[in-house]
Amino acid sequence: MIRRRDVVAGLAGTLALGARPVRAAAWPARPISVVVPYPPGGSTDITARIAGERLSQASGQPLVIDNRPGAGGNLGLEIVARAPADGYSFGVATTAHAINMTLFRKLNYDTRTSFAPVALLTENPLVLVVPAQSASRSVADLIAAAKAKPGALNYASSGIGQSTHLAAELFASMAGVKLTHIPYRGSAPAITDVIAGRCDLMFDTTQSVLAHVEGGRVRALGITSAERLPLAKDIPTIAEAALPGYVAIAWNGLVAPKGTPAEIVARLNAETVRALQEPAVAAKFAGLGATSRPLAPDAFGAFMADEIAKWGAVVKQSGATLD
Repeated sequence: MIRRRDVVAGLAGTLALGARPVRAAAWPARPISVVVPYPPGGSTDITARIAGERLSQASGQPLVIDNRPGAGGNLGLEIVARAPADGYSFGVATTAHAINMTLFRKLNYDTRTSFAPVALLTENPLVLVVPAQSASRSVADLIAAAKAKPGALNYASSGIGQSTHLAAELFASMAGVKLTHIPYRGSAPAITDVIAGRCDLMFDTTQSVLAHVEGGRVRALGITSAERLPLAKDIPTIAEAALPGYVAIAWNGLVAPKGTPAEIVARLNAETVRALQEPAVAAKFAGLGATSRPLAPDAFGAFMADEIAKWGAVVKQSGATLD
């Protein structure tokens, strides 16, 4: 079992080298906390730990992974938003925190203004799968079946407002079809019912579903990234298969409380980008179907703003809402 609070060394050492502004010169002088707003063992938690493992090679202070699940990821980000902006509190934001800006009627933080963007960590596509016994053998087949019987096909998701839900809503909108949503409490029970044929399709993360594809328990029709995934080159993108322009990515990124010194944000960004480009780290993420790309803090902030706008439109069209 992975402990709720697990200490992995990280983020000091090389961060303190070289001439720096006085305000950040001594940073870090004590342990750094990174809030992961989901339980241990999930994709966001794994991402944070892989990055921390590489950064630990230059450590002088521990990096504390603090798992704070709850409220669709909101609880953890609220903690980060309220934390002191002193360079010792960070959090991992995800696609859900872009979606939640529109999905929830009331939030105690604002993804756009409550945080200082630090770095994009990973991007992970979803895979469109159907039961192994499904008559649909391609994305075009599935769309044709959905058009023939509007609303008859149902799709499973890991919960209302999750990327597995809204990826399907975006798909239905772009394909001009009507699908029936069946939300579950997590990915595991959802994919179990797809395997059993009780649900007709699902969009799920590569970490969760590729083993089932390889085992023949489900059939992969398409992947939601703009390009084919090296880990699964035989799976076409949905864009190339039937819906040009379709992209739906689950992402993780590092944020700090608003007001965190810019020098610290810039230094952590540089070290994170360097870590993610290390061959060993890239290989670990590739094995999970994830990719990394370097973004400066401002660029990561613009990326999050674009994601909020994109998924906000999908949420409004779907009619989904949560208190």
